[in-house]
Amino acid sequence: MSKGNTFENELLECIFNNADIPLIGDAGGIQQSVANGDLFVSLHTGDPGEAGVQTTSECAYTGYARVAVDRDGAAWTVTANSVSPASDIDFGEKTGGGDETVTHFAIGTATSGAGKILYYGTMTPNISVVNGTIPRFRDTSTVTED
Repeated sequence: MSKGNTFENELLECIFNNADIPLIGDAGGIQQSVANGDLFVSLHTGDPGEAGVQTTSECAYTGYARVAVDRDGAAWTVTANSVSPASDIDFGEKTGGGDETVTHFAIGTATSGAGKILYYGTMTPNISVVNGTIPRFRDTSTVTED
């Protein structure tokens, strides 16, 4: 089953830009949150999968932490049923621990711990994380709703 293109875009705007989705239920539709809140981007060394949580195959190098990104139009660009960060998202510099290769990213609900994954995907190209590396989720990365 698929969603209509207009609704796909509205859903992304609701999740990433804290926007209303009109005309669902009643004329008021699904209303935006009172406060924007944050989404949390995580990096993974393997595919967390649809049943995974944010800790599934999550990076564990010294210096790593999820990055909080505000749910608004200044932080996320939604267009044509896809969303991208408005600017690059830099993670903490690796200062210790074993070398890792980032193969996937996730966008979820928690600053730490299990956290629900809302979207995930392949990190292309993969990022080799060795001491001194600052992993970057580029503003050219996209999540597409289809």
